[in-house]
Amino acid sequence: MGRSPLARAAGLLCALALAASSFAQVADPSLLAEINRIRAVDNHAHVPKVVGEGERADEEFDALPCPPERDAVVFARALPTNPEFVAAWRSLYGYDHSDMSEAHVGELVEKKRRVRREQGDNYPAWVLDKLGIDVMLANRIAMGRGLDTARFRWVPYADALLFPLDNAGLKRANPNRAYFFAREEPLLRRYLSESRVARVPASLAEYLARVVTPTLERQRRGGAVAIKFEAAYLRALDFDDASQGAAARVYARHARGTEPGAADYKALQDFLFRYIAREAGRLGLAVHIHTGGGCGNFFSLRGSDPLLLEPALNDPALRKTAFVLVHGGEPFTQQTALLLGKPNVYADFSAQTFLFSPRVLSDTLRYWLTLYPDKVLFGTDLFPGSPEIDWEEFGWQTTTTARHALALALTGMVRDEEITRARAAEIARAVMRENALKLYGLGAK
Repeated sequence: MGRSPLARAAGLLCALALAASSFAQVADPSLLAEINRIRAVDNHAHVPKVVGEGERADEEFDALPCPPERDAVVFARALPTNPEFVAAWRSLYGYDHSDMSEAHVGELVEKKRRVRREQGDNYPAWVLDKLGIDVMLANRIAMGRGLDTARFRWVPYADALLFPLDNAGLKRANPNRAYFFAREEPLLRRYLSESRVARVPASLAEYLARVVTPTLERQRRGGAVAIKFEAAYLRALDFDDASQGAAARVYARHARGTEPGAADYKALQDFLFRYIAREAGRLGLAVHIHTGGGCGNFFSLRGSDPLLLEPALNDPALRKTAFVLVHGGEPFTQQTALLLGKPNVYADFSAQTFLFSPRVLSDTLRYWLTLYPDKVLFGTDLFPGSPEIDWEEFGWQTTTTARHALALALTGMVRDEEITRARAAEIARAVMRENALKLYGLGAK
């Protein structure tokens, strides 16, 4: 005889309670303290360079900053009323108030200006010390003042190289893409100029030999440890295996300004992506790819699913290239976890560190760490903001969240006897530091 509906409901509630209790609610204090002492390597950040008072604001911290939209919805933890930022001000600048009154915040802004003046070019490194970060990978168009190469490693952008033809059709897709291509096209012209090429060459072979490869080689000589694709803002991540012959025909037909059809242009982009990834592997550059959610009211979440990359990740010709799924594909985090089983695939949990609380993030981390703890990388995705809540405060918020979430995940694994306490400490150090040192060949410090 079957159970009554009430009994079935009670059983379901018990099962849900057991499932919820499988994750730690409180982190082991000693483990959290140990994690807080780790000198971290931040896999992904948009750190600004130092600019003097009265100088033009830095515009090279991102190739594709979020579009200015009046009706953009701000995620909860970025709201200026979030009391987490009071804790950040206390930790960073000795803020001695518990409120966010206009007068007190005004005092804070003036103190921040004073610290910046006193620290000068050392200010970014001073902030890293406050955050407990040893090395930060700086996603930037170019490095700049105050970003000392001992502490800041360069990750330049490769997207502009994917779009050498007329982008009018792509711009018509939605207002966001029109805004983004208005930034990508000047960047391609910059890469052409730096390669001493006056205009897009007439043939694909020339474009590869005179622009694409020289740009990557120049970036490598300039200290880059990886290149970055933000392609999900510009098209879907389904980079198919297109032949060079087909791509060359599309390129030659439209190199002098005619608009290619969508399918033809996609084939050229697909070929260029795999060519660039292969060259990156030859040069010892990792390939970072934005996966998961992004900003802009017209962003295509479906087009950012990391599973769309699987054909490229399975390409035997690309197995010498290390791929990093930046942001861990949120909300496709379980798909990301299984992609980590490929020998050359890694993921960071940047952005998740400011979107979610430590408790929420710890669930994702525990899932990943159960499978492939040597493939997981810490990241902040910090970025410039307002005078009151700027990259420093986002850095504090994201770093603090990451450490707490990691402690929660590992505490649950130890409590459930999946790992020992000693192994938990090893995994924590790997995630916060050692995995990145190994991946980028940075060496121990």
